[in-house]
Amino acid sequence: MVFSPDISSTPIVQKYGGSSVATPERIKAVAERIAKRTKKAKLAVVVSAMGKTTDELIALAYRISEEPHPREMDMLLGTGEQISAALLAIALNDLGVRTKSVNAFQLRITTTQDHSNARILDFDLDVLLKTFKNHDVVVITGFQGVTLEGDLTTLGRGGSDTSAVAVAAKLQCRCEIYSDVPGVFTCDPRVYPKARKLDYVTYDEMLELASLGAKVLHSRAVELAKKYGVKLYCASSFTEERGTYVVEKLPEWLEQPVVTGATIDTKQVEATIMNIPNRRLLTDIFEAVARANLNVDMISIVEGDRGFHLSFTVVEDAARHLRLVVESVLKDTEGWEMYLDDSVAKLSVVGVGMRSSAGVASRFFSILAKKGIPFKTVTTSEIKISCLIPREDAQRALQTIAEEFKL
Repeated sequence: MVFSPDISSTPIVQKYGGSSVATPERIKAVAERIAKRTKKAKLAVVVSAMGKTTDELIALAYRISEEPHPREMDMLLGTGEQISAALLAIALNDLGVRTKSVNAFQLRITTTQDHSNARILDFDLDVLLKTFKNHDVVVITGFQGVTLEGDLTTLGRGGSDTSAVAVAAKLQCRCEIYSDVPGVFTCDPRVYPKARKLDYVTYDEMLELASLGAKVLHSRAVELAKKYGVKLYCASSFTEERGTYVVEKLPEWLEQPVVTGATIDTKQVEATIMNIPNRRLLTDIFEAVARANLNVDMISIVEGDRGFHLSFTVVEDAARHLRLVVESVLKDTEGWEMYLDDSVAKLSVVGVGMRSSAGVASRFFSILAKKGIPFKTVTTSEIKISCLIPREDAQRALQTIAEEFKL
């Protein structure tokens, strides 16, 4: 993306998730919220589809076909955001706020050609600035883009977050993400009710938490925000409660915790491929998986008597596609076997304080062992520890870790 705006009065970008615009009543409430802010600044408002609309559209497509064409799926799924954008614009105009809704095609949000998981390349800032001349609010369809050839694309789950941050990066302004939760918590309060809300969290911590299953922000949105220095604020659209600021580094006056948060991701599948005869085929598998836009994690390679044994994790939705990719690579190879284990969950702790504190791993694994929770396939970074555990122990494990690290 190219960023070179020169704006005398910088707007604010707001994003409202599906739960925030799930019903006509919620849309009207959001409109009233936005109307109050227009007294101080113009707003670019990015919206998701209403409630469970995207899930319903996906289910509808699979009632028609067992293998819907990716391009046509994007044509279908992109309609959800257009509905909510138009309805919100109608509500705002009724309140006397000069508002116009625009979609990806009108704003020329160009993306790669990867249907259902496209990445934003750029968008036409001039179109947005010209619209602001006669309007106080521009409502933008999140989640969608368009290729240079004119085909509609979608950005994957959580893509509206990415849309909002991209607009904010281009405008060089702050971005406010509103959903049904009042900020970023140390862990999922639905699993651990005593979880604390964070006033501040760093980009690095939020990026790890988002990639590990925390649902407040999408990881690509955080990645983009960090790259272009977009100030993020996460809060609830249902209350006026203070939210969480995502920042480059924590304020000096704030005590830096060793562990900031913990996550549990139960939508993981461990893939194990046995008896791969040579290293070249290992490389071929990873290259094919990359071409298929499948993200793998927690990789383990062991050399045995009959070749290499490769294990890694993927999200549940990718498991079926993964098997087809692996079969295409190994179709002329004899003796290999592949297993998909969906009985696992990924448990993780994250914290910038881990960089300067020893003993976190020891505490992490010791408390799991003490509680009789088995673990395997460990991965670490400077600020993260992850391991696979039985899915049936997921809730108990997260509660155990939260208690141990006072989250």
